[in-house]
Amino acid sequence: MIDFKKIEISDKPWVDELLAYSDFRGAEYCFTNLFIWDEVYHSRIARYKDFMLLTSGSGENTKYLYPAGRGDMKEVIELLEADAKERGVPFVLIGISAETKSKIEELFPGIYGFEPVRGSFDYIYESEKLITLSGKKLQPKRNHLNNFLKLEGWTYEDINETNLNECIEYTNSWCKINGCGENISLMWECCAVNKALSHFFELKLRGGLIRFEGKIIAYTVGEAINSDTVIVHIEKAESEIRGSYQAINNQFIQKLAPGYTYVNREDDAGDEGLRKAKESYYPAFMLEKFYASKI
Repeated sequence: MIDFKKIEISDKPWVDELLAYSDFRGAEYCFTNLFIWDEVYHSRIARYKDFMLLTSGSGENTKYLYPAGRGDMKEVIELLEADAKERGVPFVLIGISAETKSKIEELFPGIYGFEPVRGSFDYIYESEKLITLSGKKLQPKRNHLNNFLKLEGWTYEDINETNLNECIEYTNSWCKINGCGENISLMWECCAVNKALSHFFELKLRGGLIRFEGKIIAYTVGEAINSDTVIVHIEKAESEIRGSYQAINNQFIQKLAPGYTYVNREDDAGDEGLRKAKESYYPAFMLEKFYASKI
């Protein structure tokens, strides 16, 4: 049985090393996401040779993340399958992209069936498009952005030691205003966001905020996830201030994305409002995700 353990901040160096071997673009292949959401998903990790292994859930809901790293993939998938058998749980692999789906079919022909999970598809955008907002389709976004940029009294800052606590206070205030106490999903999100902000420098995150007349009205946090993609983990703004979301997105991507082709803005978790908002930026493509289980 694999000795899975709680995810700790001290695991970041070796996890980052193994994730870099795979160079995956999916949001689940980012130490920050694994670390800040571990309580919600009951995630545990282990190292086997040069592979990072992860399991989430419990009992009949146990799932295994497609391994990241280098080496004999057939061997490590068989190891995970044996672990599931020892624990008496179904063996289900998650986080599978079209590319890794093909790898599984090559290694285990006719053995696994695949189910797409639309709510887990990542929205991948061209970084240049998010910076320029060029083209007819993005005209409404440009209009909102330009409206905001014309306002007097706004400033942009990188998140640093002097303003990080203000972002934490802003998050807690946002949570109260938006009824996190009555909405379990928002409560989980707020906990994950606060965990990210509390370990901001240890996680080597980057962030930006916008003030209007001295008060924070928007902030965002992200990082590089692989060799050609950056990922945005957090984005909050005052929706009643026209253009605030477009402004924090645009200003931050200008800082974060140079040298990177794509921006991963993560999934929509099946939320229709979030789906509509993310589709309105017209992603370059959707990073499909599948579950795999034995036929």
